[in-house]
Amino acid sequence: MNSWFNLTYNKVFLGALLLLIGINVFGSFTGNTIVMNSAMPLFIPVFLIFYFVKYKALRITFISFLLFSFLGDTSSMFFSEESLIQTSSILYLLSYLYLIIIVAPKFKIFEVNKLIGAYLLVVFLIAVYFLYIIYSIMQSVIANQTEVLLFGIKSLSLIILTFVSFGVYLNTQTKHSALFLTAAIFIGFSVIMNYINLYYLYNWSFVLLQRVLYAVGLFIIFKFIMMTNVDRDPKPIQINERYSSDNILA
Repeated sequence: MNSWFNLTYNKVFLGALLLLIGINVFGSFTGNTIVMNSAMPLFIPVFLIFYFVKYKALRITFISFLLFSFLGDTSSMFFSEESLIQTSSILYLLSYLYLIIIVAPKFKIFEVNKLIGAYLLVVFLIAVYFLYIIYSIMQSVIANQTEVLLFGIKSLSLIILTFVSFGVYLNTQTKHSALFLTAAIFIGFSVIMNYINLYYLYNWSFVLLQRVLYAVGLFIIFKFIMMTNVDRDPKPIQINERYSSDNILA
């Protein structure tokens, strides 16, 4: 009975993801601005509703990540175009910092294999170098230097998040670390698509792709939270030894 419930619950949770993606596809194809503006803030509340159907607790770090992500999703409803980018950047930056706080304790730098450590360092330096080049270009193109600074800090936080998640995965090779790394990659690509829409070429298909990547990233984060909750549940005590009546009375 419990396995049937878990199977049904997983299907329903996946159905919630497909429903959210479907709403965004409908809004993109029809060009309905009301649907598009209201669809993004639905992601986290819908996932939370289905999450609390089965689970009753949520850690503070996850709550903080979800809160700042939700505020970032809804910022377009409360701020004008001029302050929207800066406000949403700050809120998403805070959410990424909480993801780093979640994964950082699992990154045992002194236990990392030397070859893996060297590989991670090279990848990190290459990513930071490309970020520096893009940051320098944006400084000469965008007049608002605060916006450029927030772009650099948010991008660096994503690089650190992906770097640490990748390091944890290489060092542990567990399903937990694989899920977290996959979520970080999806969220990172969604941010890249958002940058393309903002600073290079705005297209409805890019907006849709950005939202799909973001929704899948959130979905995987919730799967990670669920798996963490299952592992933390206390196992029932089982008494396997049997005693005869003679031994008990002896």
